[in-house]
Amino acid sequence: MEIACLDLEGVLVPEIWINFAERTGIDALRATTRDIPDYDVLMRQRLRLLDEHGLKLADIQAVIDEMGPLPGARGFLDWLREHFQVVILSDTFYEFAAPLMRQLGWPTLLCHRLEVDGEGRVSDYVLRQPDQKRQAVEAFQGLNYRVIAAGDSYNDTAMLGAAEAGILFCPPPNVIEEFPQFPVTTDYDGLRAAFCAASNRELA
Repeated sequence: MEIACLDLEGVLVPEIWINFAERTGIDALRATTRDIPDYDVLMRQRLRLLDEHGLKLADIQAVIDEMGPLPGARGFLDWLREHFQVVILSDTFYEFAAPLMRQLGWPTLLCHRLEVDGEGRVSDYVLRQPDQKRQAVEAFQGLNYRVIAAGDSYNDTAMLGAAEAGILFCPPPNVIEEFPQFPVTTDYDGLRAAFCAASNRELA
């Protein structure tokens, strides 16, 4: 029994915060876990910037509504779901994800949530649980699943390390250098081949 665990942003959809930074012109919002490995430090920076510029949840959602999956992502995901149980493990938020999940065919998503005040201001964030990607992998293994995981960034490496097989997809050079134990793929054909190679079954 095998289950595929995928990161969302950078693997199936563009980086939400980068798109929002481009729309608002706030360059500091471009930072992701590719740049700042400590997720709490990253999120506190984002919340501070939203406050400083008077930006609210609706402003972010308006940008997300115009986004779509990365080219080829839906086809890859459809193929993966034919051969594996698939779960998306993401550090995004349920308040962001619905438009993108709709376009991906509503795959299972485990992520976090935001706290929003009565004026629509994002006041805080709440983790589903600390180190949730690794914890989820280990929980699936406790259910006798063999896990193959793919991600692109620092916050995916614990998940990749806990899985029976971990794969990097289009990672930045610093992640490749720091985590040479994971094979690197740069397109969906390569990612599909990596899943086939990592599986203990014969997959076409």
